[in-house]
Amino acid sequence: MSDTIESLRRKINNASDLQSVVRTMKALAASNIGQYERSVHALADYNRTVELGLGAWFRENRVASPIAERNETDQADAVGAVVFGSDQGLVGRFNDIVADHAIKTLDALTGKAQVWAIGERVHARLADAGLPPVGLLAVPNSVQGITAFVAQLLFESEGLQADSAQTSLWVFHNRPMAGALFEPVGQRLLPLDAQWQDDVASMRWPTGNLLLISAES
Repeated sequence: MSDTIESLRRKINNASDLQSVVRTMKALAASNIGQYERSVHALADYNRTVELGLGAWFRENRVASPIAERNETDQADAVGAVVFGSDQGLVGRFNDIVADHAIKTLDALTGKAQVWAIGERVHARLADAGLPPVGLLAVPNSVQGITAFVAQLLFESEGLQADSAQTSLWVFHNRPMAGALFEPVGQRLLPLDAQWQDDVASMRWPTGNLLLISAES
């Protein structure tokens, strides 16, 4: 009986230690998520300014670019895709879900798919499913690492653009929902969507900003 009680006591202690470790990991993950969320909010005004500038250009340049003139139903000769995963622990099926969504979407497109995996775990999932990525990029460990990461990603994707006259580029990631839920989404970045161009061209600079500029000048 004493051995059984001692065994139970060790199991209880081990469970308590494990609970403490899990609690610490969750706190660390929440802290990391917070810094990225603040960065996203900080980029909102920047994104708005870029869209306004593009809208002004589209209004002044009515001649569409070769990419924009292409029929929206045309398929590209090559399909580039970037699949964002996570190498953090305790993420469950996070990588499986986004990888499965990317595979299903790319299978419906014509053209040879060239995929860059962001994170070793999603890279392994894509390879196991018969879609081995052509490149692997590490997930940035901090906000400070995002700039270098984006520069490397642009360099890789520009290589695909140079190799093919007709190329589409997709991005796949998990989008957060209410609570701790998320859903996989895919977005085509290239060729430029005609409806998106029309929406951006219809944007106007806020009157308040124009008045402020006039007053300062």
